[in-house]
Amino acid sequence: MIPFSVLDLSPIRQGSNAGEALRSTLDLARHAERWGYQRFWLAEHHNMTGIASAATAVVIGHVAQGTSTIRVGAGGIMLPNHSPLVIAEQFGTLESLHPGRIDLGLGRAPGTDGRTAQALRRSHVDTSDTFPQDVAELQAYFQEPTSQQAVRAVPGMGLKVPLWLLGSSLFSAQLAAAMGLPFAFASHFAPQQMMQALHLYRTQFRPSEVLQKPYAMLGVNVFTADTELQAQRLFTSLLQAFINLRRGRPGQLPPPVDSMDGLLTEYELAQVESMLACSFVGAPEQVRDGLRSFIAETKPDELMVTSQIFDHSARLRSYELLSQVHAQMST
Repeated sequence: MIPFSVLDLSPIRQGSNAGEALRSTLDLARHAERWGYQRFWLAEHHNMTGIASAATAVVIGHVAQGTSTIRVGAGGIMLPNHSPLVIAEQFGTLESLHPGRIDLGLGRAPGTDGRTAQALRRSHVDTSDTFPQDVAELQAYFQEPTSQQAVRAVPGMGLKVPLWLLGSSLFSAQLAAAMGLPFAFASHFAPQQMMQALHLYRTQFRPSEVLQKPYAMLGVNVFTADTELQAQRLFTSLLQAFINLRRGRPGQLPPPVDSMDGLLTEYELAQVESMLACSFVGAPEQVRDGLRSFIAETKPDELMVTSQIFDHSARLRSYELLSQVHAQMST
Protein backbone atom coordinates (compact mmCIF):
# COMPACT_ATOMS: atom_id res chain seq x y z
CA MET A 1 0.00 0.00 0.00
CA ILE A 2 1.16 3.51 -0.80
CA PRO A 3 2.20 5.80 2.08
CA PHE A 4 -0.28 8.15 3.74
CA SER A 5 0.87 11.56 4.96
CA VAL A 6 -0.66 14.53 6.78
CA LEU A 7 -1.25 18.10 5.60
CA ASP A 8 -2.10 20.40 8.49
CA LEU A 9 -3.10 24.07 8.19
CA SER A 10 -2.90 24.70 11.94
CA PRO A 11 -6.61 25.64 11.93
CA ILE A 12 -7.67 28.31 14.41
CA ARG A 13 -11.07 27.36 15.76
CA GLN A 14 -13.80 29.87 16.48
CA GLY A 15 -13.27 31.12 20.02
CA SER A 16 -9.65 29.98 20.08
CA ASN A 17 -6.28 31.47 19.11
CA ALA A 18 -3.09 30.77 17.18
CA GLY A 19 -1.24 29.51 20.24
CA GLU A 20 -3.72 26.73 20.81
CA ALA A 21 -3.73 25.91 17.09
CA LEU A 22 0.05 25.51 17.02
CA ARG A 23 0.06 23.36 20.15
CA SER A 24 -2.59 21.16 18.55
CA THR A 25 -0.49 20.92 15.40
CA LEU A 26 2.46 19.56 17.34
CA ASP A 27 0.23 17.13 19.22
CA LEU A 28 -1.22 15.88 15.93
CA ALA A 29 2.28 15.45 14.47
CA ARG A 30 3.39 13.37 17.44
CA HIS A 31 0.36 11.12 17.05
CA ALA A 32 0.86 10.90 13.28
CA GLU A 33 4.43 9.77 13.84
CA ARG A 34 3.24 7.08 16.27
CA TRP A 35 0.54 5.93 13.84
CA GLY A 36 2.98 5.47 10.95
CA TYR A 37 2.28 8.42 8.65
CA GLN A 38 5.09 9.13 6.19
CA ARG A 39 5.38 12.91 6.48
CA PHE A 40 3.76 15.94 8.09
CA TRP A 41 3.44 19.07 5.97
CA LEU A 42 2.34 22.61 6.72
CA ALA A 43 1.11 25.26 4.30
CA GLU A 44 1.86 28.96 3.87
CA HIS A 45 -1.19 31.23 3.96
CA HIS A 46 -1.31 34.92 4.88
CA ASN A 47 -3.97 37.29 6.22
CA MET A 48 -6.18 34.30 7.04
CA THR A 49 -7.66 34.51 10.53
CA GLY A 50 -8.35 30.78 10.55
CA ILE A 51 -4.82 29.56 9.71
CA ALA A 52 -1.83 29.78 12.09
CA SER A 53 0.95 28.50 9.78
CA ALA A 54 1.87 31.77 8.02
CA ALA A 55 5.48 31.63 9.26
CA THR A 56 5.74 28.16 7.79
CA ALA A 57 9.45 27.51 8.29
CA VAL A 58 9.14 28.47 11.97
CA VAL A 59 6.23 26.05 12.47
CA ILE A 60 8.13 23.29 10.65
CA GLY A 61 11.01 23.79 13.06
CA HIS A 62 8.59 23.61 16.00
CA VAL A 63 7.11 20.34 14.73
CA ALA A 64 10.46 18.78 13.80
CA GLN A 65 11.88 19.61 17.22
CA GLY A 66 8.91 17.96 18.91
CA THR A 67 9.04 14.75 16.85
CA SER A 68 11.75 12.19 16.11
CA THR A 69 11.32 10.27 12.87
CA ILE A 70 8.46 11.59 10.73
CA ARG A 71 9.46 13.76 7.78
CA VAL A 72 8.37 17.37 8.22
CA GLY A 73 8.01 19.92 5.47
CA ALA A 74 6.17 22.57 3.54
CA GLY A 75 3.12 21.89 1.48
CA GLY A 76 4.07 24.42 0.53
CA ILE A 77 6.19 27.51 0.59
CA MET A 78 4.77 30.07 -1.85
CA LEU A 79 7.97 30.92 -3.68
CA PRO A 80 6.76 34.19 -5.27
CA ASN A 81 6.56 35.66 -1.75
CA HIS A 82 10.26 35.12 -1.03
CA SER A 83 13.71 35.29 -2.53
CA PRO A 84 15.16 31.84 -3.29
CA LEU A 85 18.21 32.63 -1.14
CA VAL A 86 16.10 33.29 1.96
CA ILE A 87 14.22 30.01 1.50
CA ALA A 88 17.49 28.14 0.93
CA GLU A 89 18.90 29.54 4.18
CA GLN A 90 15.73 28.77 6.15
CA PHE A 91 15.43 25.20 4.92
CA GLY A 92 19.18 24.69 5.01
CA THR A 93 18.95 25.59 8.70
CA LEU A 94 16.06 23.18 9.22
CA GLU A 95 17.93 20.40 7.43
CA SER A 96 21.06 21.10 9.50
CA LEU A 97 19.05 20.82 12.72
CA HIS A 98 17.01 17.79 11.60
CA PRO A 99 19.10 15.90 9.01
CA GLY A 100 17.21 13.73 6.56
CA ARG A 101 13.75 14.77 7.76
CA ILE A 102 12.96 18.02 5.91
CA ASP A 103 10.89 18.41 2.70
CA LEU A 104 10.42 21.61 0.72
CA GLY A 105 7.27 21.81 -1.37
CA LEU A 106 7.01 24.90 -3.58
CA GLY A 107 3.90 26.66 -4.82
CA ARG A 108 3.48 29.26 -7.55
CA ALA A 109 0.50 31.15 -6.07
CA PRO A 110 0.90 33.77 -3.33
CA GLY A 111 -1.40 31.95 -0.89
CA THR A 112 -3.32 35.13 -0.13
CA ASP A 113 -5.12 38.12 -1.65
CA GLY A 114 -3.49 40.67 -3.97
CA ARG A 115 -3.07 43.41 -1.38
CA THR A 116 -1.42 41.08 1.12
CA ALA A 117 0.81 39.66 -1.62
CA GLN A 118 2.01 43.17 -2.36
CA ALA A 119 2.69 43.77 1.34
CA LEU A 120 4.74 40.56 1.47
CA ARG A 121 6.82 41.32 -1.60
CA ARG A 122 7.02 45.12 -1.39
CA SER A 123 7.04 45.00 -5.17
CA HIS A 124 4.58 45.37 -8.03
CA VAL A 125 6.39 42.72 -10.08
CA ASP A 126 4.43 39.52 -10.73
CA THR A 127 7.07 37.05 -9.59
CA SER A 128 4.93 34.06 -10.54
CA ASP A 129 6.25 34.68 -14.07
CA THR A 130 9.77 33.86 -12.85
CA PHE A 131 8.76 30.72 -10.95
CA PRO A 132 10.75 28.24 -13.10
CA GLN A 133 13.90 30.36 -12.79
CA ASP A 134 13.37 30.80 -9.06
CA VAL A 135 12.99 27.04 -8.58
CA ALA A 136 16.21 26.43 -10.50
CA GLU A 137 18.02 29.10 -8.46
CA LEU A 138 16.78 27.58 -5.20
CA GLN A 139 17.80 24.12 -6.34
CA ALA A 140 21.29 25.41 -7.13
CA TYR A 141 21.74 26.83 -3.63
CA PHE A 142 21.36 23.29 -2.22
CA GLN A 143 24.08 21.89 -4.50
CA GLU A 144 27.80 21.87 -3.80
CA PRO A 145 29.04 25.40 -4.54
CA THR A 146 31.48 26.10 -7.33
CA SER A 147 34.67 28.05 -6.83
CA GLN A 148 33.26 30.92 -8.93
CA GLN A 149 29.97 31.08 -7.04
CA ALA A 150 29.66 34.50 -5.42
CA VAL A 151 26.45 33.92 -3.42
CA ARG A 152 26.02 30.85 -1.25
CA ALA A 153 23.35 29.65 1.12
CA VAL A 154 24.85 29.11 4.56
CA PRO A 155 23.40 26.82 5.86
CA GLY A 156 22.06 25.22 2.72
CA MET A 157 24.86 24.58 0.26
CA GLY A 158 25.49 20.91 -0.36
CA LEU A 159 22.51 19.75 1.71
CA LYS A 160 20.29 18.77 -1.24
CA VAL A 161 17.01 19.36 0.56
CA PRO A 162 14.31 17.45 -1.38
CA LEU A 163 12.19 19.78 -3.52
CA TRP A 164 8.60 19.11 -4.56
CA LEU A 165 6.47 21.14 -6.93
CA LEU A 166 2.88 21.72 -5.89
CA GLY A 167 -0.01 22.77 -8.07
CA SER A 168 -3.73 22.84 -8.77
CA SER A 169 -3.40 23.28 -12.55
CA LEU A 170 -1.27 21.98 -15.40
CA PHE A 171 1.63 24.43 -15.15
CA SER A 172 3.43 22.88 -12.17
CA ALA A 173 2.76 19.36 -13.49
CA GLN A 174 4.62 20.20 -16.69
CA LEU A 175 7.43 21.99 -14.84
CA ALA A 176 7.86 19.11 -12.38
CA ALA A 177 8.06 16.71 -15.31
CA ALA A 178 10.62 18.86 -17.14
CA MET A 179 12.79 19.24 -14.02
CA GLY A 180 12.46 15.62 -12.90
CA LEU A 181 10.96 16.53 -9.52
CA PRO A 182 8.21 14.92 -7.44
CA PHE A 183 4.80 16.49 -7.90
CA ALA A 184 1.92 17.05 -5.46
CA PHE A 185 -1.50 18.00 -6.83
CA ALA A 186 -3.96 19.95 -4.67
CA SER A 187 -6.91 17.69 -5.44
CA HIS A 188 -8.25 18.21 -1.91
CA PHE A 189 -9.64 21.60 -2.98
CA ALA A 190 -9.15 21.85 -6.77
CA PRO A 191 -9.67 18.42 -8.36
CA GLN A 192 -10.95 19.55 -11.75
CA GLN A 193 -7.65 19.11 -13.65
CA MET A 194 -6.27 16.28 -11.53
CA MET A 195 -6.37 13.53 -14.14
CA GLN A 196 -5.02 15.75 -16.90
CA ALA A 197 -2.22 16.98 -14.66
CA LEU A 198 -1.27 13.42 -13.71
CA HIS A 199 -1.22 12.39 -17.37
CA LEU A 200 0.99 15.32 -18.36
CA TYR A 201 3.37 14.76 -15.47
CA ARG A 202 3.76 11.05 -16.10
CA THR A 203 4.05 11.17 -19.89
CA GLN A 204 6.40 14.18 -20.03
CA PHE A 205 8.62 13.22 -17.08
CA ARG A 206 12.37 13.44 -17.64
CA PRO A 207 14.61 11.50 -15.22
CA SER A 208 16.92 13.68 -13.16
CA GLU A 209 19.69 13.36 -10.61
CA VAL A 210 17.11 13.35 -7.81
CA LEU A 211 14.34 11.22 -9.35
CA GLN A 212 14.47 8.47 -11.95
CA LYS A 213 10.72 8.00 -12.45
CA PRO A 214 7.60 10.08 -11.74
CA TYR A 215 6.40 10.36 -8.17
CA ALA A 216 2.93 11.86 -7.78
CA MET A 217 1.18 12.74 -4.54
CA LEU A 218 -2.53 13.58 -4.37
CA GLY A 219 -4.32 15.57 -1.68
CA VAL A 220 -7.56 14.25 -0.20
CA ASN A 221 -9.90 15.25 2.61
CA VAL A 222 -10.70 12.47 5.05
CA PHE A 223 -13.29 12.70 7.82
CA THR A 224 -13.84 9.43 9.60
CA ALA A 225 -15.44 8.56 12.93
CA ASP A 226 -16.97 5.57 14.61
CA THR A 227 -20.24 6.15 12.73
CA GLU A 228 -21.15 7.69 9.39
CA LEU A 229 -23.42 10.22 11.08
CA GLN A 230 -20.60 11.45 13.32
CA ALA A 231 -18.25 11.79 10.34
CA GLN A 232 -20.82 13.68 8.27
CA ARG A 233 -21.32 16.11 11.15
CA LEU A 234 -17.56 16.71 11.48
CA PHE A 235 -17.42 17.45 7.74
CA THR A 236 -19.81 20.39 8.11
CA SER A 237 -17.01 22.52 9.60
CA LEU A 238 -15.10 22.33 6.33
CA LEU A 239 -18.26 22.92 4.29
CA GLN A 240 -19.02 26.07 6.26
CA ALA A 241 -15.42 27.26 5.95
CA PHE A 242 -15.50 26.87 2.16
CA ILE A 243 -18.83 28.67 1.89
CA ASN A 244 -17.47 31.55 3.96
CA LEU A 245 -14.38 31.67 1.72
CA ARG A 246 -16.51 31.70 -1.45
CA ARG A 247 -18.58 34.55 0.01
CA GLY A 248 -15.43 36.57 0.66
CA ARG A 249 -15.69 36.19 4.42
CA PRO A 250 -12.95 33.75 5.44
CA GLY A 251 -12.59 33.31 9.16
CA GLN A 252 -11.85 30.88 11.93
CA LEU A 253 -12.90 27.24 11.58
CA PRO A 254 -16.58 27.02 12.61
CA PRO A 255 -17.99 24.29 14.86
CA PRO A 256 -19.94 21.49 13.18
CA VAL A 257 -23.70 21.62 12.78
CA ASP A 258 -26.32 18.91 12.61
CA SER A 259 -27.56 20.04 9.20
CA MET A 260 -26.44 22.39 6.42
CA ASP A 261 -30.04 23.05 5.41
CA GLY A 262 -30.62 26.76 4.99
CA LEU A 263 -26.91 27.63 5.32
CA LEU A 264 -26.13 27.66 1.60
CA THR A 265 -27.85 27.94 -1.76
CA GLU A 266 -28.10 25.15 -4.32
CA TYR A 267 -25.54 26.96 -6.47
CA GLU A 268 -23.12 27.23 -3.55
CA LEU A 269 -23.65 23.56 -2.74
CA ALA A 270 -22.77 22.60 -6.31
CA GLN A 271 -19.63 24.75 -6.15
CA VAL A 272 -18.48 23.26 -2.87
CA GLU A 273 -19.24 19.70 -3.96
CA SER A 274 -17.10 20.28 -7.05
CA MET A 275 -14.21 21.72 -5.04
CA LEU A 276 -14.39 18.95 -2.43
CA ALA A 277 -14.96 16.03 -4.79
CA CYS A 278 -11.86 14.27 -3.44
CA SER A 279 -13.31 13.93 0.06
CA PHE A 280 -13.95 10.68 1.90
CA VAL A 281 -16.41 10.95 4.74
CA GLY A 282 -17.90 8.17 6.81
CA ALA A 283 -17.24 5.22 9.07
CA PRO A 284 -13.87 3.48 8.56
CA GLU A 285 -15.17 0.83 6.16
CA GLN A 286 -16.79 3.50 3.97
CA VAL A 287 -13.58 5.53 3.87
CA ARG A 288 -11.59 2.38 3.09
CA ASP A 289 -13.80 1.49 0.13
CA GLY A 290 -13.74 5.06 -1.18
CA LEU A 291 -9.98 5.33 -0.95
CA ARG A 292 -9.49 1.97 -2.63
CA SER A 293 -11.53 3.10 -5.62
CA PHE A 294 -9.76 6.47 -5.75
CA ILE A 295 -6.30 4.88 -5.61
CA ALA A 296 -7.23 2.32 -8.26
CA GLU A 297 -8.40 5.08 -10.59
CA THR A 298 -5.59 7.62 -10.05
CA LYS A 299 -2.65 5.37 -9.08
CA PRO A 300 -0.84 7.91 -6.91
CA ASP A 301 2.50 7.13 -5.28
CA GLU A 302 1.37 8.74 -2.02
CA LEU A 303 -1.72 10.34 -0.47
CA MET A 304 -1.57 13.60 1.50
CA VAL A 305 -4.51 13.69 3.88
CA THR A 306 -6.01 16.80 5.40
CA SER A 307 -8.81 16.86 7.98
CA GLN A 308 -10.17 20.26 9.00
CA ILE A 309 -12.01 19.08 12.10
CA PHE A 310 -13.14 21.52 14.77
CA ASP A 311 -12.64 19.38 17.87
CA HIS A 312 -9.01 18.35 18.32
CA SER A 313 -9.83 15.02 19.94
CA ALA A 314 -12.13 14.18 17.02
CA ARG A 315 -9.39 15.16 14.58
CA LEU A 316 -6.97 12.82 16.35
CA ARG A 317 -9.57 10.06 16.28
CA SER A 318 -10.10 10.54 12.54
CA TYR A 319 -6.38 10.16 11.81
CA GLU A 320 -6.13 7.19 14.18
CA LEU A 321 -8.99 5.40 12.42
CA LEU A 322 -7.44 6.23 9.05
CA SER A 323 -4.14 4.69 10.15
CA GLN A 324 -6.08 1.51 10.94
CA VAL A 325 -7.74 1.67 7.52
CA HIS A 326 -4.28 2.03 5.95
CA ALA A 327 -3.06 -1.03 7.82
CA GLN A 328 -6.06 -3.01 6.58
CA MET A 329 -5.43 -1.90 3.01
CA SER A 330 -1.78 -2.92 3.30
CA THR A 331 -2.59 -6.57 4.13
